[in-house]
Amino acid sequence: MNNQLFWKDSSGKPILPIMLVRIFVKGGIISPGDLIGVLKVAQALGLDHIHLGSRQDILLPVERTKVELLPVLLASLPLPYEYQETQNQNIVSSYITRDIISSTRWLAPHIYHYVLDSFDYIPTHKINITDPLQGMVPLFTGNINFVASPIDNYWYLYLRYTAIDAKPWCCPELIYGFDLAKVSKAIEKINPQQSGLPFSKIYQQLKKQVNFNTNRIDQPLQYPDMVFPYYEGINLIDGNKYWMGLYWRDNRFNVKFLQTLCQQCLATNIGNIGLTPWKSLVVKGINEKDCLAWEKLLGKYGINMRHSSIELNWHIPVADDEALELKNYLVRVLDQRDISTYGLTFSIKTKAHKILFTSVVIERVMTEEEQSPALYNIMYAKDFNPNLFEFNYFAKGVSKEIIPSLLIELSIKYYEQLNARTSPLEKQKQVVPSVSDKLVYQCTYCMGIYDDEIGDLTADINPGTNFSDLPEAYCCSICGAGKDSFKAIALSGLG
Repeated sequence: MNNQLFWKDSSGKPILPIMLVRIFVKGGIISPGDLIGVLKVAQALGLDHIHLGSRQDILLPVERTKVELLPVLLASLPLPYEYQETQNQNIVSSYITRDIISSTRWLAPHIYHYVLDSFDYIPTHKINITDPLQGMVPLFTGNINFVASPIDNYWYLYLRYTAIDAKPWCCPELIYGFDLAKVSKAIEKINPQQSGLPFSKIYQQLKKQVNFNTNRIDQPLQYPDMVFPYYEGINLIDGNKYWMGLYWRDNRFNVKFLQTLCQQCLATNIGNIGLTPWKSLVVKGINEKDCLAWEKLLGKYGINMRHSSIELNWHIPVADDEALELKNYLVRVLDQRDISTYGLTFSIKTKAHKILFTSVVIERVMTEEEQSPALYNIMYAKDFNPNLFEFNYFAKGVSKEIIPSLLIELSIKYYEQLNARTSPLEKQKQVVPSVSDKLVYQCTYCMGIYDDEIGDLTADINPGTNFSDLPEAYCCSICGAGKDSFKAIALSGLG
């Protein structure tokens, strides 16, 4: 994919061919010194602003006439980059959510750093390293997705290379944290997208080619309800420390302001700045005595804070004027109607798009000839949780003017289902099977069922064969997990 874009004037006509330089910020963690280096390059290219990408990377919109300057300027950066073709990918992590949102007990900052530092190469596949208890950073928008398990420094591994609505495949073992880089590199060499092999075969090849530490999966990943945080403003955390979230409506972050922000970080012993997938910045570890200085800094540059959730919780493509204009229109209309969208997230899809990670999607209807005026489809995630990767259409082929009313209806639907919603884990706790309640055996990876009465004809297991009588080599017919991966469960507990 070519990274060339066009800036547009007020009438919508393209005026300057633009190339986006992508600077990879591993795990969304950048030091103030490294960010200063990026800003110096931006200034040398005549830029007064930079953009943030949805994969926690930094984007520089460079005029094509200045491309010849890039090799020398970018060579001075300590961070990897690309600007011709999209060949490499940034590693996304949920490090920024630590101390801000609920976190897995063992997943401390030094674990994130150690795992991220073990990646000594620039991946060509999308890799996500996330905590399942947080709701800000998506779990499964990568090709290779590591999700923290309840066992110290062991991770679920989910592979996903298929269409937008396809669920990720869970590997049958947990992977040790300090082997994640080794495993990722091996998967990239196997290249599931090109090989066309089933994921179970990919994993078999992986086990043959690489030695890495594993642990058994005692329980499947519990998909948490999305509790989307408010990520802006100066907020108190433990130990009389504060964190600050910064958001710009148009994703144009002023270079001079960012330079001053970096200097403030250095002067107050803040070692890193976080980039979120929502194209915002997070500064953690602000001392109480320094809060006033930070407030003065924001005031000096006229930085507004405490935008409403209607304004904040959006994913729109970088440098997409149509998407930004539609978002601004919808925010303006919804704000006038005084509705609440807290907890909901939105994205606008105007063209072929990456994997979606919002609870509501506004999708432009794609036709061979561009329609005028444009028409849109409205979709929403099952339980309004995008981690489930099940999207339903709420409306099709509607005009821009109809969308606000539909979003209001969706917001009402969201709040109505909050009280009624019960997680699968809670459902199981509520079920108290009687002595006579029938038992079946459930695979803890794919949730497949073995029923003694039915058997498993795909594995030549006749009906009436007790699970205890199955050979030790028996594997789940759906995902290939071993016999010891099944757990007995009351049939009523599956409801």
